[in-house]
Parts: sequence; structure tokens; C-alpha cells
Amino acid sequence: MKSLVYYGSKDVKIEEINSPEVKQGTVKVKVKFAGICGTDLHEYLHKTFVTENKMILGHEFTGEIVEVGKNVTKFKAGDRVAIEPIWGCGECETCRTGNYNICPDMKSYGIHENGGFAEYVVVKESNVFLLPDTLSYEYAALIEPLAVVLQAIRKSKFKIGDRVALFGAGPIGLLLSESLRAAGASKIFVAEVSEERRELALKMGADVVINPLEEDAVQVIKEHTNGGVDVSFDVAGVEATFNQSLDVIKPNGELMIVSVFANPIKYHPTTQVIGEKKINSSLGYNNIFPQAIDLLSKGSLNVEPVITSIINLDNIVEDGFEKLINDKKECKILVRPS
Repeated sequence: MKSLVYYGSKDVKIEEINSPEVKQGTVKVKVKFAGICGTDLHEYLHKTFVTENKMILGHEFTGEIVEVGKNVTKFKAGDRVAIEPIWGCGECETCRTGNYNICPDMKSYGIHENGGFAEYVVVKESNVFLLPDTLSYEYAALIEPLAVVLQAIRKSKFKIGDRVALFGAGPIGLLLSESLRAAGASKIFVAEVSEERRELALKMGADVVINPLEEDAVQVIKEHTNGGVDVSFDVAGVEATFNQSLDVIKPNGELMIVSVFANPIKYHPTTQVIGEKKINSSLGYNNIFPQAIDLLSKGSLNVEPVITSIINLDNIVEDGFEKLINDKKECKILVRPS
């Protein structure tokens, strides 16, 4: 089968390899679409999480079951499915309390085991979710990033009627903006340097977009809110956006960190203490895939604008990774393996 094989930083190759075989408790999925995530892009540029060379990347994928292994009872060949890529050890305290996303031994398809940038992938039955016929494979490829967003909102102190600020309008930021709109945010501010992504944000829930290279985002937001927002979300993961996200919340407000920071940052704790501001964080998701599927299948969220390109697996380097690095008009690129 055709697959994207990862050897190291900027060293990936489209290769023909043997198709994987089902084992007990697993299903074989013919991949329909796989989204390129920021994590995939980070691994392409700087190997960080991938444990072995010759790994198949891709953890945002959906497809059709073509074969089931022994003891599989919930699914059959022909089922349309989405795959939750992560799992925990199942034995530690965090796993026993349902928080497998922060298990010290958490694993993921596309990082620790072969993922979705291939024609076929074999996954555990417990990681598979049935798709309703009303949900397209293209939109289903957004279930995983949407789950990240839903987890962050549910973990935050956000409530209906709150005013919020988002720093960063990549795929997660855009889905976050749209989800906060649906959840009842009264005012949504989005700070983003890319003009194209600011335009997308206006289509996906944002009321006010700001170019932080031309305006003081914190000042603009405070002027519109009489002192600050209830909750801010850092979806960019750099020192500047962290400090802006902290500064822009009102006293007793909350900063929710959704991004993964590539480098350490500096901040002044007094900025937090004088307003008794709260800093919270969210990593991935747990027990939330069914809700993400329901929201997408019902059409509760406008997610179409976030998908900016659909490409073939053969072209994933030039039209996928490199384009996302160099062309900020691109947002979520979906890969069609065959």
C-alpha cells in the first residue's frame, strides 16, 4: 500500500509497503481523509514526539472498515468510522479517573504507532467510533481537532454570555471561535497576524478581528469590554501571545492554554496576582468524541471554511507540509490517500 514514511526532520518519503494485518480486537480501515495537524508539521520540521523512524504519521483520519479481527463485536466491514488516536495505559490513577489524555504513558496513532497518512491502517476496536450517514468523510476528518476544542471549552470557566479573546487563528483557533459562538459567547475577539485567517475567523464566529502587528490587541479588546474579557485562549503558543492572553482578561478572569509551546517563556507573576487571574490548560481530549460527532452531524457548527485544500497523498510534502509553512492562506489541508 502507499504510505508516507517518516525518517526524521524534513525526511519523509512516499513508499509502497505491506498492508497491515488485523489482529485480535482490531479493525482494518481504508482511510478516506486524513488532516495535517500542527503536530505533524512540527514533527516534519523538528522531530520531537515520534518514537521511531519509518513511522507513518497522521492522527486526524477517518475511513471505512474493510476487515475486522477476532473478538470484534461492535463493528463490521463497510462501517463508516472515525478514529480517536490516543489511549492511556489503563492502569494509572489518571486513566482510572477517565483522564487518559494526561496518562504519563499516553500513546497515539501517527506518533507511537502507524497512523493515517496511508491507504490502510489497523486500529484497536476501542478507538473506533461509528459515523452517521449524515456526516461526510471530509467533515469527519475534523472530529479530532474539534474534540481538542470542546475539551478546552469544557475545562475552562466559560459560561454563556461571556466575552472571550483568542490569540491565534489556525485550525484550532478557528474551530474554537465557531464553537464558542455556538456555546453562547456574547463577544468574540480574535487576534491573528494573517489577513486570510482573520477573514476566516469572521466566517467562523468572530465578532472583532485584530492584526496584532498593526494594533495593540490588548488595548483594543479592553476598550471594547470596559477592562477585559472573561476568558482568553492562547492558541498560538509563543511568549507574546501568552502575555497578551494574560493581560487581556479582567480581574478573576481565566487564561486557558490550548497550544503546545515549543520554547520556554518569561512572564511576570505580578500581572497575574494583582487581578487574581487564573491560568488553566487543556491537553487533547478524553471521552468527548461522541459529542464532537453529534455536533458535526447535526450541522451545529460551520466548519467548512477551515478546510482550505484537499490534496493527494503523493503531493503531501509540496502541497501539504511546505504549503502550510509558507502560505498562510492555507489552514486545514486534508489528504486523500487513494
